[in-house]
Amino acid sequence: MTYQEIELIDNIEKHRFELWAEEKCSFIDYELESDRLILVHTEVPEELEGKGIAAALVEKTLQHLQEHNLKMQPLCSYIKVYLKRHPEWEIIVA
Repeated sequence: MTYQEIELIDNIEKHRFELWAEEKCSFIDYELESDRLILVHTEVPEELEGKGIAAALVEKTLQHLQEHNLKMQPLCSYIKVYLKRHPEWEIIVA
């Protein structure tokens, strides 16, 4: 199974999007505002770094936001870099 095939979990209680791989949780913390989500921080366990999990997590999160007609504001430096590499996602930036 590739990381792209793993289901994204919107953990509303913890205000984060989660991707579970190899029994470890990678996540993007968010804050909810009336008209957008503020993507605050992306975290991948050290032992999973460099495997493409962060990119898969961001891609799945952006797809989720687009499917639910949500806008976002990226505060996370990783997501800002990702958006520079993938300008097609600028359409959901608030």
